[in-house]
This record gives sequence, C-alpha cells and structure tokens, in this order.
Amino acid sequence: MPEGPELHLASLFVNRMCGGVVFTGPVQKSEVSKNPEVSFSCPAYTIIATSRGKEVRLTLTPQKSDSVNQVQTMDIVFRFGMSGFFRFTTEAELPKHSHLRFYTNEKPCRVLSFVDTRRFGSWQPNGTWQLNRGPCIMFEYLSYRENVLSHLSDRAFDRPICEVLLNQKYFNGIGNYLRAEILFRLNIPPFVKARTVLEGLQTHLSDEDRKSVVKVEVTDTEVKEEVTNTETPDLLRLCHTVPLEVIKLGGKGYDPEKMDYTDFKSWLQCYCVKGMKSVRDHNGRTMWFKGDPGPMAPKGEALAEPKTEGNPSTIQQSLTPVSG
Repeated sequence: MPEGPELHLASLFVNRMCGGVVFTGPVQKSEVSKNPEVSFSCPAYTIIATSRGKEVRLTLTPQKSDSVNQVQTMDIVFRFGMSGFFRFTTEAELPKHSHLRFYTNEKPCRVLSFVDTRRFGSWQPNGTWQLNRGPCIMFEYLSYRENVLSHLSDRAFDRPICEVLLNQKYFNGIGNYLRAEILFRLNIPPFVKARTVLEGLQTHLSDEDRKSVVKVEVTDTEVKEEVTNTETPDLLRLCHTVPLEVIKLGGKGYDPEKMDYTDFKSWLQCYCVKGMKSVRDHNGRTMWFKGDPGPMAPKGEALAEPKTEGNPSTIQQSLTPVSG
C-alpha cells in the first residue's frame, strides 16, 4: 500500500507533468468504478496537486473568462488504496485501469489518469482532508508530535507500537514498510505497548528543540531541511525524517513511467531484507523486524525469514504502481 512519501511524490509528479497545461471538458469516470461521478466540466482549467499524509488533493481551477465565470473551483481528494497512482499519457496510450480521466485541450490531447488496478482507491469530489486523520508526519511535524503525545491516555496506545504506527489518527502517512524501517533503526521490539515507548517523550518541545525543526522545502529532486539539533532522534522524530529520505530518492520511489525501484530496494534496511524476521500482527499485516518481537506478539504465529533479499513482488505492493 502506498505510504506518505509515495503520495507526496505523486503530487509532485502531477505538478511536474501538468504545470502550464490547460485541461478542457468534463472529468470522465470509468464505467466499472464504484466511486462517485465528478460533476465538473469547463472549457479551460488547470490542475494543481497537494499531499497531506496518505491523501492527495487535486484542485481544478477554471481559467478566468466571461464564459466560465459560473464554474467554481473544485477540490478532489484521493486515497490510493492498494494500487492507486497517476499517469499522464496520450489518449491512445490510456492505461487499462484508468478510472478517472482529465483531458487536455491539445490536439492530439493528453490525459491525466488516476489508475487503480485493484480498485481499492477512492476519490471525493468537493472533498476535504479526512477529519479523523492527524497532522501530516512529514510537513506538519510539530502539530503531529503534539497530537500524539497529548493523547497518550487514548486506549489506542494500549496496543503494540507496530500497530499504533499504522493508526492514521496519530501517524498520518506511516504504513507497513515505514514502520519496519523506523522501529529497526531504534532497535525497538515491534510488539511492546505503544504507551511504554512514547510516554517518556516531551509533550511540548523546548525552544531549542523547535529550532531544529524548520520548514521542509521539497522539489522534484531535493528535500531541504535544516537540522541544528544533533542529538539521537527519538521515535516521533524518525517518523518524520525517514519518510523524507524516501522522498529524496525522487523518481526512484515514485516513477509510474519507469517503475524502477532499484534505489528504494537498496535503501531498505529491514523490510523484506534477508536475515530479518516477519510475523503477522493482530490485524493480519506482516511486520518485519530483527531480534525479539516483544511481549505482545500474537500467540501461535510462526516467525518467518525471507528466502531472498528484497522480494520484488512484496516491495512493489508497498509502492507504485502496484503501490501508489
């Protein structure tokens, strides 16, 4: 399933491909999709993408003219599910599983498509960020950190830390491969109570801590983040910085044209790596780790080790386009 970095790279992809491009006509939905129709039609409009955690928002903005002054700007919020991603192609090269399509006013025209083989993804016309999702781990770090530590009495934190890291109410953007990589780096057993891991951290950052967190600037090829605090990062900090490492891989993490995951597989230290162990958590999700799983590990679950390092089919299920 695509995670925060892939969703953000998807937004960068849309902005790179659609910058300066004018779209026209109605937004078209495939006949097989059960998602809602998008009631938007305009002679000339532009598209800009924004990401937040595990969501991407496309903003359709009519160009100013007397003929379109009745058409209102529309936001469409996407969740990628297991296999969603965007493609920008000619009409003749339209992908087979293209379920929402935006056409340019060129001749021949090109098409921005939301492609979703498994059809678990969704979109919401006139949508907003889901209210039950917390601040973005990557680009709203201070708010995300405070949101976690001010709610440690929540029963959600009675669960193992590996399962809580998938709770988008608190860790908006974290998914299966990220939780494995983050816990591995800190040598934290995945099945220890989340509250035990987190309760020693400060709820409010000191002035010195805040100086170490500055605005993150992301381009298609670079992530700029000035860090002045050189102390060992804690779990919440790594939930912020490890996804940024994936973004720094650029197109090697999200490349719907080439689907090249070579750099990503080299970056992985734990997830699907030879010598690591795996076990299904209480929700049936595979957790990769090293050493002792911890006291809250599911009973009767056998530990397994991968036969080959970086199993491509498993890795691709966490990315795009058998990814997102």
